[in-house]
Amino acid sequence: DLEKAIAFYRDGLGLFPGRRLMGNIMEMLGAGSPIYLIEKSTGRAASATHAQLRDYRRHWTPVHLDFVVDDILKSLDQARRAGATLEGMLQTLNWGKIANFADPFGHGFCLIEFINKGYGEILEEGHDGRKSPL
Repeated sequence: DLEKAIAFYRDGLGLFPGRRLMGNIMEMLGAGSPIYLIEKSTGRAASATHAQLRDYRRHWTPVHLDFVVDDILKSLDQARRAGATLEGMLQTLNWGKIANFADPFGHGFCLIEFINKGYGEILEEGHDGRKSPL
Protein backbone atom coordinates (compact mmCIF):
# COMPACT_ATOMS: atom_id res chain seq x y z
CA ASP A 1 0.00 0.00 0.00
CA LEU A 2 2.02 2.93 -1.32
CA GLU A 3 -0.02 5.64 0.41
CA LYS A 4 0.36 3.85 3.77
CA ALA A 5 4.12 3.51 3.14
CA ILE A 6 4.45 7.21 2.29
CA ALA A 7 2.58 8.12 5.49
CA PHE A 8 4.76 5.83 7.61
CA TYR A 9 8.10 7.04 6.26
CA ARG A 10 6.92 10.67 6.47
CA ASP A 11 5.31 10.55 9.92
CA GLY A 12 7.48 7.86 11.48
CA LEU A 13 10.91 8.75 10.14
CA GLY A 14 10.63 12.37 9.05
CA LEU A 15 11.22 11.80 5.33
CA PHE A 16 9.28 13.77 2.74
CA PRO A 17 7.91 12.88 -0.70
CA GLY A 18 9.96 13.80 -3.74
CA ARG A 19 8.99 12.61 -7.22
CA ARG A 20 6.29 10.07 -8.09
CA LEU A 21 7.36 7.68 -10.83
CA MET A 22 5.19 5.40 -12.98
CA GLY A 23 2.30 5.72 -10.52
CA ASN A 24 3.56 3.07 -8.10
CA ILE A 25 6.97 4.46 -7.04
CA MET A 26 7.53 7.32 -4.60
CA GLU A 27 10.89 8.92 -4.00
CA MET A 28 11.34 9.81 -0.31
CA LEU A 29 13.89 12.47 0.59
CA GLY A 30 15.47 13.68 3.81
CA ALA A 31 17.94 10.84 4.45
CA GLY A 32 21.55 10.70 3.24
CA SER A 33 20.29 9.15 0.00
CA PRO A 34 16.86 9.05 -1.64
CA ILE A 35 14.73 6.03 -0.72
CA TYR A 36 12.30 4.67 -3.29
CA LEU A 37 9.07 3.07 -2.11
CA ILE A 38 7.67 0.67 -4.70
CA GLU A 39 4.19 -0.78 -4.42
CA LYS A 40 4.17 -4.53 -5.12
CA SER A 41 1.15 -6.65 -4.31
CA THR A 42 1.33 -9.71 -2.11
CA GLY A 43 1.26 -13.06 -3.89
CA ARG A 44 3.41 -11.93 -6.83
CA ALA A 45 6.78 -13.52 -7.55
CA ALA A 46 9.55 -11.85 -5.55
CA SER A 47 11.60 -11.42 -8.74
CA ALA A 48 11.76 -12.61 -12.32
CA THR A 49 14.30 -15.29 -11.39
CA HIS A 50 12.79 -16.57 -8.10
CA ALA A 51 9.47 -18.36 -7.68
CA GLN A 52 9.08 -17.34 -4.04
CA LEU A 53 5.91 -15.31 -3.62
CA ARG A 54 5.86 -11.94 -1.89
CA ASP A 55 4.31 -11.68 1.52
CA TYR A 56 4.58 -8.88 4.00
CA ARG A 57 5.13 -10.72 7.24
CA ARG A 58 8.39 -9.90 9.00
CA HIS A 59 11.23 -11.04 6.79
CA TRP A 60 14.96 -10.75 6.35
CA THR A 61 16.37 -8.95 3.34
CA PRO A 62 19.96 -8.15 2.42
CA VAL A 63 18.99 -4.47 2.49
CA HIS A 64 18.65 -2.91 5.91
CA LEU A 65 18.35 0.82 6.57
CA ASP A 66 19.84 2.64 9.55
CA PHE A 67 18.61 6.15 10.31
CA VAL A 68 20.88 8.35 12.41
CA VAL A 69 18.84 10.55 14.74
CA ASP A 70 19.64 13.27 17.26
CA ASP A 71 17.25 12.04 19.98
CA ILE A 72 16.60 8.30 19.90
CA LEU A 73 13.85 8.33 22.54
CA LYS A 74 11.86 10.96 20.67
CA SER A 75 12.45 9.19 17.33
CA LEU A 76 11.60 5.78 18.79
CA ASP A 77 8.26 7.08 20.04
CA GLN A 78 7.56 8.78 16.70
CA ALA A 79 8.28 5.59 14.73
CA ARG A 80 6.07 3.47 17.03
CA ARG A 81 3.16 5.94 16.79
CA ALA A 82 3.40 5.73 12.98
CA GLY A 83 3.15 1.91 13.02
CA ALA A 84 6.69 0.55 13.47
CA THR A 85 7.23 -2.47 15.71
CA LEU A 86 10.12 -2.26 18.18
CA GLU A 87 12.01 -5.56 18.10
CA GLY A 88 13.87 -5.86 21.38
CA MET A 89 15.15 -3.37 23.87
CA LEU A 90 16.93 -0.10 23.21
CA GLN A 91 20.65 -0.88 23.43
CA THR A 92 23.46 1.43 24.51
CA LEU A 93 26.93 0.55 23.25
CA ASN A 94 30.20 2.47 23.49
CA TRP A 95 29.56 4.08 20.08
CA GLY A 96 25.84 4.84 20.40
CA LYS A 97 22.29 3.87 21.11
CA ILE A 98 20.39 1.58 18.75
CA ALA A 99 16.77 0.46 18.42
CA ASN A 100 15.77 -2.34 16.02
CA PHE A 101 12.41 -2.09 14.25
CA ALA A 102 10.19 -3.56 11.57
CA ASP A 103 8.17 -1.13 9.48
CA PRO A 104 4.47 -1.90 8.88
CA PHE A 105 5.47 -3.94 5.81
CA GLY A 106 7.98 -6.26 7.52
CA HIS A 107 11.19 -4.48 6.50
CA GLY A 108 13.84 -4.13 9.17
CA PHE A 109 15.45 -0.81 10.04
CA CYS A 110 17.31 0.72 12.97
CA LEU A 111 17.40 4.08 14.63
CA ILE A 112 20.87 5.08 15.82
CA GLU A 113 21.97 7.96 18.04
CA PHE A 114 25.75 8.31 18.06
CA ILE A 115 27.55 9.02 21.33
CA ASN A 116 31.22 9.61 22.11
CA LYS A 117 33.08 9.29 18.75
CA GLY A 118 30.25 7.31 17.10
CA TYR A 119 31.59 4.54 14.89
CA GLY A 120 35.04 6.02 15.52
CA GLU A 121 34.92 4.08 18.80
CA ILE A 122 35.10 0.77 16.89
CA LEU A 123 37.45 1.60 14.01
CA GLU A 124 40.01 -1.07 13.24
CA GLU A 125 43.55 0.23 13.06
CA GLY A 126 44.49 1.23 9.53
CA HIS A 127 40.87 1.44 8.36
CA ASP A 128 39.86 5.07 8.64
CA GLY A 129 37.41 4.99 5.72
CA ARG A 130 39.18 7.69 3.74
CA LYS A 131 40.59 5.54 0.94
CA SER A 132 38.45 3.68 -1.55
CA PRO A 133 39.59 0.13 -2.34
CA LEU A 134 38.57 0.67 -5.98
